[in-house]
Amino acid sequence: MSHFPGGSKSRVNRAGDNVRKGQATFEDLSVIDEWRAAHRRVLNTFQAILRTRTQGTRIVVGQRHKRKATIFGKLNRLPDMQLARMDDVAGCRLIFQSVEDLYAFRERFHRARFRHRRRNALDKYDYIKNPKETGYRGVHDVYNYDVNSTTGRSLRGLMVEIQYRTNVQHAWATAVEVIGFITESQPKFQEGDQRYQHVMALASEVLARAFENRTGPFAQLSDQEVVRQFLDGNEEVSLLNMLRGLNSASTNVSKKRNTILIFSESGELQVRTYKDSTDALRELFVLEEEMPEHDIVLVKADTSEEVRFAFKNYFSDAQDFINLVEDGCERLSGKKLHKPALASQPVRQP
Repeated sequence: MSHFPGGSKSRVNRAGDNVRKGQATFEDLSVIDEWRAAHRRVLNTFQAILRTRTQGTRIVVGQRHKRKATIFGKLNRLPDMQLARMDDVAGCRLIFQSVEDLYAFRERFHRARFRHRRRNALDKYDYIKNPKETGYRGVHDVYNYDVNSTTGRSLRGLMVEIQYRTNVQHAWATAVEVIGFITESQPKFQEGDQRYQHVMALASEVLARAFENRTGPFAQLSDQEVVRQFLDGNEEVSLLNMLRGLNSASTNVSKKRNTILIFSESGELQVRTYKDSTDALRELFVLEEEMPEHDIVLVKADTSEEVRFAFKNYFSDAQDFINLVEDGCERLSGKKLHKPALASQPVRQP
């Protein structure tokens, strides 16, 4: 590849603009496919770096290639977004035991000696210090890919996002993703029924205080008021009962290194695995064309256990979140929760 993937940044941006206008041609879509596929090499480079640096630790590393439908959705949500500047098409995720472990690793990683350069200021995407209104907590860094090899030179300017989360933050984010799958609401994007967004933001506050000695988006409230408002909101939408009623997928993910997860509208999960990453990427594009109504994602991790842990949202697994938020409410209130406030009930249809 002797040119920027897709031809040039301006050509990629033009293709993105045409998607936003609903006027994308076959050539536009081919440009986007080439540009998107090129991020696989960026992902492979960074996941190798991160796995080397986390070897022998309890840090979980995962990676994901942003879905075409998600890219198009982001273009439509953000009218000023230029596609070539979208910085999270390639993403690596690190999950830590504690906030302290997270910051210690990130500080060491910032001292790494390589050509890739961090684009953001230290605290620009620190959503632990400054939680999002939605309740999202975690830290992001964006790096520019930069190598001097002949084959890699054309990929300069592509970006990768590194997400740092704790187990607690990951459990919350997983539950948000699950809500997006099983209801018509998207708390992650502040879309749909605002009650889900509000109760999940309160849940984030509960978890931050109970387990990480931090605050979330409701720092002004007392512990007792946070718990009261969360329980009221939970009862109104039957959040925990709905999550508890889900059946976790029983499919055993193969230990092959490349896994495609196909999540149908009915909730059924198909899992396809590939030894070769090129074959997996090629199949991903084919499946996206054949199954536009399905949620399809290509993930990669070393073992089946890591795939299931790092990408629990695709297995409708919110049990960690349920356990943590119930325990957190009891810690903050100093009282055992009264069932049936959080008791298991039949799943209510959203």
